[in-house]
Amino acid sequence: MNWQLARESRARTGGERTRQGMTRRQFNRTAAGTAMAGAVVGGLWRSNAVKAFAATDPVPISGGTPVIGGAYHFFGPTPDGSFDPIDAEPSTIGDLNGFVALAYINGTVTRTNTKTGEVRVLPTLNSDMRLMHGVYRGEDGKPHQGAFALV
Repeated sequence: MNWQLARESRARTGGERTRQGMTRRQFNRTAAGTAMAGAVVGGLWRSNAVKAFAATDPVPISGGTPVIGGAYHFFGPTPDGSFDPIDAEPSTIGDLNGFVALAYINGTVTRTNTKTGEVRVLPTLNSDMRLMHGVYRGEDGKPHQGAFALV
């Protein structure tokens, strides 16, 4: 610290110390340091504590829609059968005992440019939204209860 500048600063304020707030950079450094210290002290950096999934994560359904190669664990039942048949599995969770809600939301999108005021109506938006609620078997093999949404 430059002691000469500190003396001049005190002389300008009449010897009274002024309290200044933290800058964003100081706050971020302090918060990051505190989080790092907590992680080290708490033992979160142990290799066995880091996993790609939680034990309570649900087991996904086996397979998937052949339309996109079956690599993703979902089916897209549609009334006309254009994607998957109407009786295809709507849930993405294997071993689920509960309720599944499936909705296809259709509509146009209106975009307004806030600078110019230009309004454009864009083509139809098709969204597949699902909700699953109930008891399922987790990755740990035990039953769990939960609710999941796929938007």
